Amino acid sequence: MTTPDTEPSGTAGAAGTAAAPGAVAPAPAGAAAPRGALAETLYFAVRNGKLLAGLAVFTLLLLTALIGPLLLAGDPNAYVGLAAQPPSGEHWFGTTHFGQDVFAQFVHGLRATFHVGALGGGIAAVIGMVVGFTAGYRGGIVDEILNALTNVVLVLPALAVLLVINAYLGVRSLTVQAVFIGLTSWPWAARAIRAQTLSLRARDFTDLARLSGVSTWKIITREIAPNMSSYLFMTFILLFGGAILIGASLDFIGLGPTQGISLGLMLNNAAQWNALHLGMWWWFVPPGAGITAIVGSLYVMNVGLDEVFNPKLRET
Repeated sequence: MTTPDTEPSGTAGAAGTAAAPGAVAPAPAGAAAPRGALAETLYFAVRNGKLLAGLAVFTLLLLTALIGPLLLAGDPNAYVGLAAQPPSGEHWFGTTHFGQDVFAQFVHGLRATFHVGALGGGIAAVIGMVVGFTAGYRGGIVDEILNALTNVVLVLPALAVLLVINAYLGVRSLTVQAVFIGLTSWPWAARAIRAQTLSLRARDFTDLARLSGVSTWKIITREIAPNMSSYLFMTFILLFGGAILIGASLDFIGLGPTQGISLGLMLNNAAQWNALHLGMWWWFVPPGAGITAIVGSLYVMNVGLDEVFNPKLRET
């Protein structure tokens, strides 16, 4: 599995131009038109079923990841019951081939999965924004150098590089895994942000700021980035989901953390001990469903946000 190579379309026009902020779609008949950009965005956000559904699933899983380990203190890999027991009142998700509680592993695995997604996606987003903004605004030789760097990283087989690095690490941790994922996942985001910046740097408000003597950094952070805020947020969502998928892939093939537990490691253990052939569906279904639910909710949220931020796609 690889990181998504598509980019959010909510603010991209035919030439990669950001949607004009403040554009107002007609309000439904009999409803008062919302005033202000924020009020307008909220007005359509609370009426978008995709966004609300994705946000509800994501929030539920996130709360489980944050609160669950506090309620289920202890080692999730501890042997707490009889082996290979199906779900019951005592063990909600049953037990593994070794008598470990699957629900405890699932809850702790959710936290690990969110950790990899947030850190890996965050690192990729920061690098992508720095490279994309700098290349798009400065242009010239700076743009050429950063474009060359982006293309080099883009054509590298990221998963293969991660496989080699993880294979030669004596002790692997979730944080190290997330950092490597972030360092190899940013090129497509940098190229997308660069395209948006190239468009915005030619706008009148950017020219006015430049003529006023405002520094490059302030122009990027105060003039260009705010006009791309929705686009940047949706880019981070895609990077978040991509980091989770890559992390789960590494875990599943046995190159996950050497200590602890994750949803990908649960799938790896279930596959190693023939859970499918033994009919122990409760061992591999929860982690697989958890990964699918997290990534699926992120992409559904992204589609909903696209419809909210893009006036042409809004459901009135």
